[in-house]
Amino acid sequence: MVIFALPKLNTLKSKNEELLSLYGNRLRLRVCGISISNDRILMVRHDTVGSENIFWSPPGGGVHYGESAPAALAREIGEECGLTAEVGEMLFINEYIEAPLHAVEVFFHVTKISGLLTKGVDPEFSLDSQIIQEVQFMTLAEIKAFPESHVHSIFRNCESFSDLLSVRGYIVNKR
Repeated sequence: MVIFALPKLNTLKSKNEELLSLYGNRLRLRVCGISISNDRILMVRHDTVGSENIFWSPPGGGVHYGESAPAALAREIGEECGLTAEVGEMLFINEYIEAPLHAVEVFFHVTKISGLLTKGVDPEFSLDSQIIQEVQFMTLAEIKAFPESHVHSIFRNCESFSDLLSVRGYIVNKR
């Protein structure tokens, strides 16, 4: 049994090290998409830094130099979920600060999705250290059933998807 456990531990450590080398101790601009269809929201499960290595959030990622925020979000949804997205209005900005990570996340309403939902890849990470584990459309009840530490903080004060789509302004999540 120890023989099988050691590679898993090394893989998790290398994922954490790769994540921190890419995003640690610097500000990162991210775009995220709220896509709701048939009372379900598009979600991505990531391995993350921490003891439980589980984090569910709407799809999104970093903006490349010279790329518009909506174009970056459409690209990220394609990379992570295998879908084509039409990006709508900007909803709100969420700032996440938990050393060594610091991200400013711009959330958009994604108004149209097409294609076949498939688990994609995160091109910033090596093939051995991919952090995307699962993609699916989820109900709010399914999201609320997870421990708060397993889900993006934007869901904490939402009792419905209408609540989420009505959020405006600037939110700071600092631990």
